[in-house]
Amino acid sequence: MAGDQEGHNARRVNGGRRMARVAFIGLGVMGYPMAGHLAAKGHDVTVYNRTAKKAEAWAAQHGGRTAPTPAAAAEGREIVFACVGNDEDLRGVTTGENGAFETLATGAVFVDHTTASAEVARELDAAAKSRGAQFVDAPVSGGQAGAENGVLTVMCGGDPAAYATAEPVIAAYARACRLMGPAGSGQLAKMVNQICIAGLVQGLSEGLAFAEKAGLDGEAVLETIGKGAAGSWQMDNRGRTMLADRFDFGFAVDWMRKDLAICLDEANRNGAALPGTALIDQFYKDVQRMGGGRWDTSSLIRRLR
Repeated sequence: MAGDQEGHNARRVNGGRRMARVAFIGLGVMGYPMAGHLAAKGHDVTVYNRTAKKAEAWAAQHGGRTAPTPAAAAEGREIVFACVGNDEDLRGVTTGENGAFETLATGAVFVDHTTASAEVARELDAAAKSRGAQFVDAPVSGGQAGAENGVLTVMCGGDPAAYATAEPVIAAYARACRLMGPAGSGQLAKMVNQICIAGLVQGLSEGLAFAEKAGLDGEAVLETIGKGAAGSWQMDNRGRTMLADRFDFGFAVDWMRKDLAICLDEANRNGAALPGTALIDQFYKDVQRMGGGRWDTSSLIRRLR
């Protein structure tokens, strides 16, 4: 009876939204606030993090529970979220020893927010289905600020039924969420996102470096051209910090190079031409050699100064 009551409470409706029993695996700069938004919306949240102290801090702040392994976190959960570093990290917390797939319930949905390869998404989709569960690859865009403010953009791949289950819960930290196609499609859409960002940041870097060499007032340039066809999120949110030579926030160069490597690897498979992306990846390599691996991606301008 107590278990039935717990299940009833976990499914209570708050403002018309169905509450769910969920787990969140990976409490990095993105996962920590994303899991926090789930708890704030009333979902029953269990968390796992490789560094247990961080999970304990999260639970103390948000009132959820911690688990000692991904398998323990996933047990009895309707939706299990993950946001880890790369393909191998993802395999480790899913199909590895004490991985979440050991206890993933029949009918449960595993939602992966890691930026990973389309190949691993398809692999894990098949593995989840073999256990009677479902998988959605759901990489995000918006960075740490987007996670903290609950306004991420989420690109999803998977079966429509799995997406329909996950999307109302993802809404806790997303301003936009869309199913792009079958498993792997979310990761492919994220690759498009990163390819576009790389080009935008390089163009903005060259433009601002040119303005400095030409003796123009950079602030005035941004204020003026930002209202025209050159305007972009990057210009609005990074232009002034680039002028100020500040790169201590946002998405790190090391992670961008990881993402661009995924893009270039996929392009080798599907035959897409990415000459500009390949070149900008090498520019980011230059930034790493300058000691800027943890600078944010707008630091491309440093190599032009």
